[in-house]
Amino acid sequence: MRIHKTNSVANLTRREALYGLSGGLGSLAFSSMLQAEGVHSIGSHHPAKAKRCIFLMMEGGPSHIDTFDPKPELAKRHLQKFNRSGDKESAMSSGERYFVKSPFDFIKAGKCGADVSAEWHHLKNHGDDLCFYRGCQVESVNHPTACYHVNTGNRFGGDPAVGAWVTYGLGTLNDNLPGFVVLPRTSYPQGGASNWSNGYLPADHQGTPLRPEGSPILDLHAPAGMNRKDQRNNLDLLAKLNGKHFKARPDQGELDARMSSYELAYRMQSAAPEALAIDKEPEHLRKMYGLDDDKCKHFAAQCLTARRMVERGVRFVQIYSGGMENQRSWDGHNDIHGNHTQFSGETDKPIAALLEDLSQRGLLDETLVIWGGEFGRLPLAQKSKKPGRDHNPHALTYWLAGGGAKGGVSYGETDEIGHKAAVNKAHINDLHATILHLMGMNHEKLTYRHNGRDFRLTDVAGEVIKDVIA
Repeated sequence: MRIHKTNSVANLTRREALYGLSGGLGSLAFSSMLQAEGVHSIGSHHPAKAKRCIFLMMEGGPSHIDTFDPKPELAKRHLQKFNRSGDKESAMSSGERYFVKSPFDFIKAGKCGADVSAEWHHLKNHGDDLCFYRGCQVESVNHPTACYHVNTGNRFGGDPAVGAWVTYGLGTLNDNLPGFVVLPRTSYPQGGASNWSNGYLPADHQGTPLRPEGSPILDLHAPAGMNRKDQRNNLDLLAKLNGKHFKARPDQGELDARMSSYELAYRMQSAAPEALAIDKEPEHLRKMYGLDDDKCKHFAAQCLTARRMVERGVRFVQIYSGGMENQRSWDGHNDIHGNHTQFSGETDKPIAALLEDLSQRGLLDETLVIWGGEFGRLPLAQKSKKPGRDHNPHALTYWLAGGGAKGGVSYGETDEIGHKAAVNKAHINDLHATILHLMGMNHEKLTYRHNGRDFRLTDVAGEVIKDVIA
């Protein structure tokens, strides 16, 4: 059943009205709505350095030793047999393994002389903007659990994502757009939509994924026979029914988030098309991002969309490079050279353009940009003729730019072969704590009462990495 006119629904029950509204406002309104326990934001705990965040998620696990953490010692040990004794145990279960050097040359980027792979032809021009976090560690070698860990602080799924915590804490700067937007590849990452879940937070804080092809949001426009006035009348009726419901049942507030989502979907019908209209950008800017290049135009469109989103007040945008259709991701088990050449080629120009564009618009200082994946890679060869690398949770590299992060510095080091974090090593919880701190929130105070205890993004761990903060 679909609601059309106010006079036709005057006698409907609240539940009937809810179901009738669904056809007109689309899938946004139905994303885990019944998990909600109330709708509000907390506010900042201290002055923020960043008002917004763009998280560049390189799904599949980019190799730190082939991107931003060169290891000359590997060249010395190249093709030497790997000894499984001691603490340098391989995650690979069988077969003879050997050390293999990086197939990439490294260059010095910026005045700071940051080490970056020569494949990053455009990003190298932003070396002084980047803060490298080379001592990061996670706790899982499997893609879904590692993605959950990076995105939610929990390996097992079901917890709120970082973006959900940010919007729960700070709210949105634009009431007509979601506070947390996700731009996936043509397929979702391993673990699916749980990577941007609201978890036990109010459902308003769930990430809103935008489809990469066709209409970004399904059913965004009103169905045939229903206009804006009809939709407004329906929403007003439901608000009235809600009021009666709560008056009779003051202990039941779980549908507030559902109604809030309906309202957002209604407002998005006007705001979203304009925000997503990257074709309105000047031609020189579109070329700067790489929209005229078949190799990188998809990721270019995502990056340009992200800029338009944060410019319009979206708090948190996550962009995915890689998706798991046919292993199209940074998961370089075979031919690390071919894999990383492809994916750096797809992302290099758009990322450099994003940083340049944000800077030119005066947005970079208040926009935190983060690059990284779910784990690093081992310094060993896998699958021989064109060697790849297996998963490594003990060492991975992130970099931060803008939003109060120190540019042109590095924090942490891995050992001589890049197997484990060794100096100033820090957990992914520490990165989460630092992100929240830069955005004006204390990770120990940003909590939510659920199942009888207070939960937080960093659980019982996490320390702010002060050395990366400007």
